[in-house]
Amino acid sequence: MTKIRRATNAFYRFLGKPLFLWSRFVLVLLVIPLALSFTMPMWHISMEAPQYPDGLDLYIYSYKVEGGNDNHDIQEISVLNHYIGMAPIDRAALTDLDWIPFLFAGLIILALRCAVIGNVRSLLDLLVITTYAGAFGFGRFYYKLYTFGHNLDPKAPITIDPFTPAVLGRKQIANFFTEAWPGGGTYLVAIFATGVTIVLLIHLVVGRKLAKERGELDSIPPTVVG
Repeated sequence: MTKIRRATNAFYRFLGKPLFLWSRFVLVLLVIPLALSFTMPMWHISMEAPQYPDGLDLYIYSYKVEGGNDNHDIQEISVLNHYIGMAPIDRAALTDLDWIPFLFAGLIILALRCAVIGNVRSLLDLLVITTYAGAFGFGRFYYKLYTFGHNLDPKAPITIDPFTPAVLGRKQIANFFTEAWPGGGTYLVAIFATGVTIVLLIHLVVGRKLAKERGELDSIPPTVVG
């Protein structure tokens, strides 16, 4: 058996080790911010122009879209979109993001399962799924906004060049300044993802070191049949 193969087998054996007791409690606590993310917007988009000195606000939750000023801003934004031939940015237009609440519910279930009966491998799987879901969700969000700004109706009253609405940061479009930043819900999800990452890193460094010192990762000798 080569040195690399022995190291690989030892790592696989380590992945089957149970989690520290304290890390199980931490995983249960990390579920709280993930669950609370439903109560806050995931993204906030604002628009400013001379004719709108107070600005227009759009709040995108994991399950709905709301406008500022008692939801009146979303109507104003839809009117503006109509003039430039852009589809309205509302929940109906963001139906391909309807999987997000189910994703969060799934992550909560996986985190609790990992806390109760999981091992290092299940913790690694939880982080991989969380990372993939976050990257895929942001990618789909960017793609959706891109299609909004590039699929303009050529018969619209006002003709402008195709554009991509602000996804992160500040951007000028015609006489409007738009800003887009993560909302409280995204920060809560980030707390969950960061916590899972830290717990996993502690297991990979401290937990693996302890397992080596105890000889728990040594090759299991073959059974002698006599």
